[in-house]
Amino acid sequence: MLLTGCGIYSFKDAVIPDNIKTVKIGFVENKARYVNPQLAPLLTDKLQQKILSQTKLTRTNSDDAHYQIYATITNYDPSQTVGVSAQQASTNRLTVTVHVVLKKTLENKEQEFDVSRNFDFSANLTLNQAEGQLMDDILRNITDDIFNQIFSNW
Repeated sequence: MLLTGCGIYSFKDAVIPDNIKTVKIGFVENKARYVNPQLAPLLTDKLQQKILSQTKLTRTNSDDAHYQIYATITNYDPSQTVGVSAQQASTNRLTVTVHVVLKKTLENKEQEFDVSRNFDFSANLTLNQAEGQLMDDILRNITDDIFNQIFSNW
């Protein structure tokens, strides 16, 4: 069965108007108070991989790209969670927030949004130890949230 039409196409849960062909994905900047030096380059790479593997968009470095995506890590904040007893909290929480700017060149529109996630870890771990355990989850969840916000909110 062959279906033809125009308007939008759907590919692996991404809904993109069919006139959108190119994307420019800027390097993720890190402007958080605490900077994990690995996070920005890894997040840039993960976001590029997800967009290129789950859409039909072609990556370009041109400022004429139909979509231009820029992201900035604005918060990377470890904190203690409140325990149920008066004893020391048994878990700590790392909050990661990323501000995203999506420029839609053909529509001459700009959309901005934040994605934020909490990642809990044992209070017995140092932040460096927790980062090693949490990095894959941080990258996957933040990347998925950015992707879904851009490509699923039509």
